[in-house]
Amino acid sequence: MIVLAFLVQTLRIAIPYLLASAGGVMSERAGLIGLTLEGYMLGGAFCGAVASYASGSATVGVIAAIAGGGILALLYAVCAIRFRADQVVVGIAINLLVIGLTRFFLRLIFDSSSNSPRVTGFAVTGGSGLAALVQNPLVWVGLAAVPLVAWVLYRTPFGLRVRAVGEHPAAAASVGVPVARVQYMAVVLSGMLAGVGGAYLSLDQHQFTDGMTAGRGFIALAAVVFGRWDPMRAGLACLLFAAADTFQIQLQGSQAIPSQFVEMIPYVLTIIALVGVVGRAVAPAALGRTASE
Repeated sequence: MIVLAFLVQTLRIAIPYLLASAGGVMSERAGLIGLTLEGYMLGGAFCGAVASYASGSATVGVIAAIAGGGILALLYAVCAIRFRADQVVVGIAINLLVIGLTRFFLRLIFDSSSNSPRVTGFAVTGGSGLAALVQNPLVWVGLAAVPLVAWVLYRTPFGLRVRAVGEHPAAAASVGVPVARVQYMAVVLSGMLAGVGGAYLSLDQHQFTDGMTAGRGFIALAAVVFGRWDPMRAGLACLLFAAADTFQIQLQGSQAIPSQFVEMIPYVLTIIALVGVVGRAVAPAALGRTASE
């Protein structure tokens, strides 16, 4: 039972990582840095909570989260592709923008600086645990996202174009590939997937909390790098990081180690994992480069 509870908790924590990392792979394989995953997730969580609260429907909340993440991704794409802005700077700016916007509208809509009222999630029977997990449709969406992105990248003409654009955009353009259009589509898909990951957080907790993503987008990006820009490997990395998160939660309950050190475990593991692949992982050749470079 202890092992089953650990696995259930790990899977529950992994779902937003899986969705965001799937989007991150799509964006980075097209040559655009996925630093904005954190902002997409936070924006999706807020849009999902507001729409679910207003409509009383979790499905409407997910649709709003997809739209919110997609709009933020489109903003990033316009800055990075159309105006050739530095992708790292734009990514940081959008993350900070989303933090400010969610706080502003949280106060404006709900008259609160910390959290929203309770919102409608996906109704489940069986309370918590495995029964609740398998009845949440977003869990299945998260599990399907990684193999679906892998199939798109490796088995479809669009995926071939994404990979070509991320490796050598000039060569892709020379054979008629619309480089900018492919990049726009890849980035918007990235934002939509990460937005669903954010919706999972707010609907699972039945409220939006200020800063509730708590660095999950950055951990998902680390999973993309650790997985060497392959969707399946990135998914396995997400499960590893989620298991570390579950382990630290259980350690907090035991009170054997000061909580401040326990909370560091997932982030320390992320750093160690990245250090282990530095120098061995080969990023897409055009990652972070503007069209003129």
